[in-house]
Amino acid sequence: MGKVNNNVPLEYSTEENNLKIFGFWTFLGAEIMLFGTLFASYFVLSGRTGDGPTAAEIFEIGPVLAETFILLTSSFTIGLAIHAMRLGSKKATLSFMGITLLLGAAFISVEIYEFIHYVHVGAGITTSAFTSALLTTLGTHGLHVTFGLFWGIFIMIQIAKRGLNSVTAGKTFVFSLYWHFLDVVWIFIFSFIYLKGMM
Repeated sequence: MGKVNNNVPLEYSTEENNLKIFGFWTFLGAEIMLFGTLFASYFVLSGRTGDGPTAAEIFEIGPVLAETFILLTSSFTIGLAIHAMRLGSKKATLSFMGITLLLGAAFISVEIYEFIHYVHVGAGITTSAFTSALLTTLGTHGLHVTFGLFWGIFIMIQIAKRGLNSVTAGKTFVFSLYWHFLDVVWIFIFSFIYLKGMM
């Protein structure tokens, strides 16, 4: 585990953790390229609706606002979890992580409703180039959130069993970076896909 430095936050207290956090930032760089490619594809194909519906015809403001509120709130609660972790409060860390994951599950539930709505109104993945790009972009983000739910549960189990130490703190902090990243991606989806499509 390496020598522990008590003068820095727990997640940065070992050289191994520092390397893992740096490595995860590098991974997020690759994720930015992935979503950048998806956004670029969507912008190129967004007007190619063929005989299918347009964005203005299928987008509903209610579910989109709900998803945005839920995900932004979850970004706040994962921040509170990290703050609690740095204060050494295992119970509060687990509580805020649990709230974050519940909000993530709520987000996925609304997104599933949204996908069912799209298919119901004739906007399936094979309907047009627009719907294909749209559902691929939204689905990729949704799969990332779903993965985050399982990852977060796994970390919570480790904290419950082992407590807050340099290992569990490092994992929790890296998870928080991932979760914040998904929130930032959603802001781009909300702004440049939904709002632009409704205008």
